[in-house]
Amino acid sequence: MERTEVIEWLLESDPSVRWQALRDLTGLSAEALAAERARVATEGHGANLLALQADDGYWGGEVYGVKGDRRSVMWTVQSLRRFGIDPDAAPARVAIDRVRAGVHFDDVDGGLPFFSGESEACVNGGVLAASAYFGVLGDGAQRMLEILLEGQLDDGGWNCDPPEESRRSSFDSTLCVLEGLLGYELAVGDATPAEVIAARHRGEEYLLERNLFRRKSTGGIVLERYENLIFPPYWVYDVLRSLDHFRAAGLAAGNGPDERIAPALDLVRAQRRDDGRWPAGDPWNGEVFFAIDAPAGQPSPWNTLRSLRVLRWAGE
Repeated sequence: MERTEVIEWLLESDPSVRWQALRDLTGLSAEALAAERARVATEGHGANLLALQADDGYWGGEVYGVKGDRRSVMWTVQSLRRFGIDPDAAPARVAIDRVRAGVHFDDVDGGLPFFSGESEACVNGGVLAASAYFGVLGDGAQRMLEILLEGQLDDGGWNCDPPEESRRSSFDSTLCVLEGLLGYELAVGDATPAEVIAARHRGEEYLLERNLFRRKSTGGIVLERYENLIFPPYWVYDVLRSLDHFRAAGLAAGNGPDERIAPALDLVRAQRRDDGRWPAGDPWNGEVFFAIDAPAGQPSPWNTLRSLRVLRWAGE
């Protein structure tokens, strides 16, 4: 396929893919783009997930999901965010209001509301990102920020394991936190405290020093699964998810890519199929309501969309 054919293929995908492809890969007007984005709340995967919410605000009866189960509030809200659903769309507002009213982390401080977060860095990073995206920042956001800033490790990253168990950062936890901090900055703009911006930059430097996937000591890949590109990513790190974060941060600041991401870009390029599309990775463990991406090895709209926009930002 030529690149134009690949884009046309993306435009035939779920509305959540289609509107982002139009935004990131074409010159569609803002007015037309808003109409396309509105479809995410009423058609396709976005509408299907919204329809699965119970009146008490929960999905699957779980806040986070146990034993790998992804049928929960945490991962549904994260998917809706990654779909780019309009946070002001009426169906989305109903869903988020239900979460605010009824969902709690029952194992933390006697039952904190969902948008006040929990204790682990990766969870708070994800909840902070969702809070910022859906416009529900409040006292809970301040609580999470304080925990995250206090929990940043000496090497610049984060780890969900308690300090007495590990003083070394995790790529997974660090990226979850970075997405949350960036989301917060984008939501509050110039009101962002300087220490929040500094913490994000230190965390990004932790990944950049390692080319987004390498051991700093040996240069070898930290974990082979970082090359397994999956969507939705859940809490799991991979190089494409990381590159997508750096793209978003770069666009927000008006910056091009840091040269240290070049090896990660090469990893993504190497997975491009002869037809110009990218395959789906092996999905992460756990039950889901329904498959959002293609089966492993088949052409993936999500991996293709994200790879193309990252490479375009990188100048390709």
